[in-house]
Amino acid sequence: MNKKTLLSALFFCLSLTASIAQENSSKEKTTANTKKMEWFTDAKLGIFIHWGVYSVNGISESWAFFNNYINHDNYMKQLDGFNASKYQPEEWVKLIKESGAKYSVITTKHHDGVSLWDTKAPNATTTIKHSAAKKDLISPFVKALKASGLKTGLYFSLPDWSYNDYDVFTREHKRYLLKEAPKRWNTFLNYYQQQLNELSANFKPDLIWFDGDWEHNGEEWQAQKVLKNLRSYNSDIIINSRLNHHGDYETPEQGIPVVKPAGDYWELCYTINDSWGYQPYDNKYKSPNMIIRTLVDCISMGGNLLLDIGPKADGTIPQQQVAVLKGLARWTSKHGEAIYGTRAGIPAEHFNGKTSLSKDKKTLYLYADWAPNGGIFNLNGVLSKVKSAKIVGSSELLSYKKDGNNLSLKIPENAADQDVTVIAIQFNEPIRLAEKTVVTAAITPQKNSNDQDQILQIASAIHDGNNPFLTTKLTIDGLGMETEKKSLSPTLYNWITKNSESLYKTTKGLPEGHYQGKSALSADKQTLFLFVEGKPTGPIALKGIKNKISRIRIVGEGTMMEPEIYNKLYWSSVPGIVYIPVPEDRLDKKLTVIAVLLDGPVDLYREKVGAIESNL
Repeated sequence: MNKKTLLSALFFCLSLTASIAQENSSKEKTTANTKKMEWFTDAKLGIFIHWGVYSVNGISESWAFFNNYINHDNYMKQLDGFNASKYQPEEWVKLIKESGAKYSVITTKHHDGVSLWDTKAPNATTTIKHSAAKKDLISPFVKALKASGLKTGLYFSLPDWSYNDYDVFTREHKRYLLKEAPKRWNTFLNYYQQQLNELSANFKPDLIWFDGDWEHNGEEWQAQKVLKNLRSYNSDIIINSRLNHHGDYETPEQGIPVVKPAGDYWELCYTINDSWGYQPYDNKYKSPNMIIRTLVDCISMGGNLLLDIGPKADGTIPQQQVAVLKGLARWTSKHGEAIYGTRAGIPAEHFNGKTSLSKDKKTLYLYADWAPNGGIFNLNGVLSKVKSAKIVGSSELLSYKKDGNNLSLKIPENAADQDVTVIAIQFNEPIRLAEKTVVTAAITPQKNSNDQDQILQIASAIHDGNNPFLTTKLTIDGLGMETEKKSLSPTLYNWITKNSESLYKTTKGLPEGHYQGKSALSADKQTLFLFVEGKPTGPIALKGIKNKISRIRIVGEGTMMEPEIYNKLYWSSVPGIVYIPVPEDRLDKKLTVIAVLLDGPVDLYREKVGAIESNL
């Protein structure tokens, strides 16, 4: 071997060794991160707490003066009324734990700069020195959290609009430009980083929840330095993505994602009414049913729900909020097996509701926010052999029937949960699924098929874009079916003619995520038809519809319904969630169809839902 060949071989060996070492290092980091994130991934539910001086007047936290709704001096006068006189942190934690949450995140300092602990950072505004409370409010809460076994999360605002050496003061006023006053900016950096060091050393949090990063880039915040410091106190600290994406998980805000976020880890932060902090005139509370279904939505996509509450200035939690948490507690205490430690579910085409999987993928959980007609739930495209099936919260096994790759499960009468029924199906292996097949339907009697099954098949076929009525003479008013009438059962014929508007020339329905059932669109794409199976436990929900809704009614019988829209921010392009209450006495015994008339061809929002950066 000549010298040149020997050097080439040596270089190749060194390169290969370096490549293997780099690959092993990457695998080790991934394994370590997975282990660090495991408790968070398993937790599924946390409680967010926005508590501060803004609860005195019951106005927007920090944004009230930033947007000049109230001047800064008058905003800060709320310190005189912030007394925390009835604050019982142990009772807070007891309620949080009862709700089913596994962690809690409390505001240590919002953008207004009022610190709720005894910070030693120079020129800080604190509750212990400047408020009527005259005490550290974070220490006793963290102590109670840790004693209860719940994980500790601390919210920390990067901006401090009240601090004299921070550059931004209000929407209309900046104190200085960074390039013109670098010493002032450096003073602020030292200030806020000292506060983070205090929080880390004093409270040993499991999670830091940053907010407000949009005002500066990562270099200006010194994000890398901050991360290094935080991890020097706790190498397993979990940090959200609001440090200019220098963090561990994504934080969509208010808008329930239409589709699963791209990251491995995510958490929806979500208000219990329309406000983060306590606002006495905000009575638009979501019902326990809505919150439970939102939690299920997050679970099914492998995420967490961080549900916010806003205590009053005296430290009491409003009764409306307590009631929602206790309603949530009823469901979580019964269904823990199908909540904690689960992973994202299977594609929507297999089941008409939400799903999740156990870690080993041998147990599939079906979440149903409706009671099915005849007590039958259908699961499609399952290759694996079923070992057992049961309703979660009950030891009684369910009867089931496997027909090829399709599975039907029958639940006992009155066994459905008042909010969301959960069925656990165990397999003898990690679940295997058949590839998606396009659903078709025929308007003729089907062997071994009853009216209910055939109607559901029709809805599925239209949803997939295979409308079987395009080859018939069906008219929009239900005429033209005389030829088919002879071969159809009276029940099927009557359902078709009653709901003909939703069948006549209708096209493929909504993509996955906008509505959990089957749907169809009119030929002009301006009317959305929702197929509603069985008896819903609450109002049916639509996500990601940009259009204004002109009218909603039940097809074939004319009942009008008024929707309620939640979490629609007037200044944001992100649509709210449309909840449609369907009167129980107007439900069709086979399949109800709802017509939603839009102000134009359907316009869908499927973009990423991120942090709120304006709050006008």
